[in-house]
Amino acid sequence: MKLPVLRIFPLIIGVALTGSSSAQWNFEGEPSLVEITPNVFRTQSSPGAANSVIIATDEGLVVVDGTCRSEANPTWLKGELDRRFDVSVKYVILSHDHEDHICGLQVFDDTATTISHANARAHILREGRRTSMPDVVFEDRLDFFLGGKQFVLYYFGPTHSDNLIQIHIPDERVLIAPDISRAGMSLVVPDFRDANVNGMIDTLTELSKLEDVDIVVPGHWGVATQENFLWFREYLTALRDRVLDEMIAGATIEQILERVTMEDYSHYGNYDLWLRSNIISMWDNMYRQREPNQTSQGAGEYQSNYPIGFPIGGYGMGAN
Repeated sequence: MKLPVLRIFPLIIGVALTGSSSAQWNFEGEPSLVEITPNVFRTQSSPGAANSVIIATDEGLVVVDGTCRSEANPTWLKGELDRRFDVSVKYVILSHDHEDHICGLQVFDDTATTISHANARAHILREGRRTSMPDVVFEDRLDFFLGGKQFVLYYFGPTHSDNLIQIHIPDERVLIAPDISRAGMSLVVPDFRDANVNGMIDTLTELSKLEDVDIVVPGHWGVATQENFLWFREYLTALRDRVLDEMIAGATIEQILERVTMEDYSHYGNYDLWLRSNIISMWDNMYRQREPNQTSQGAGEYQSNYPIGFPIGGYGMGAN
């Protein structure tokens, strides 16, 4: 099968970018396409910008995600793909509704069908996301074929959001897993404000066992492997349990910030950047999923501790 890959310029080999994310903060340069496999590429430009992933077949291209935080945005990408390939973009896949991952993808509406999880469409409409409106939505799993390649879209339930999906190309042995993995041992997300933490932990287990995967493409930075799911799951489970133990013992969020240092994970990337926000948002997440026992101070005194500096008050004994 002859693929329509026209290599006008040399491509950087993406498999070399398997170190920790902190080692990649110094990247500077023009936007480019990084070759992951002979048929799979990702964009690279400004540090930290979301990856856009392109899968090439002889019948058309599939684009997963896009960003407006980088010069490698969908407008640049559209022109670059027109130069490099002799087929058009047939499908655009939105991994989830967060705008930094899907901004600008409407530039492909002239040729492409846009796919997302069913929940994403409502968020895109409500928030006015600057992206392509999904034409096709699905609930649990969607399979399609293009150019003889199988594409499998998985939804394992609420995780980083209530609509995050993973995109598997078994023929390429590539899994695209935005915002639930990162190269090296690393904190993966800055906070858990739109997350289901227990769902993330369960899904990380499932993704670590998925067959026909050699390369994992995270939402940011370079490529990873399935082992990265296990590293993040270990950290995430420990953080949840330690914060929850402190909450059950009656600690305030200020005390938890002092006591839950996670020093045994200080070698993880983004530890210095995101630990505080990880702890606060984990506490907030657990606060909304548990009901403390009553104490001598009264049934609702714990409400005065939430959120920091803005107590919502208690409730009277006569309230229902």
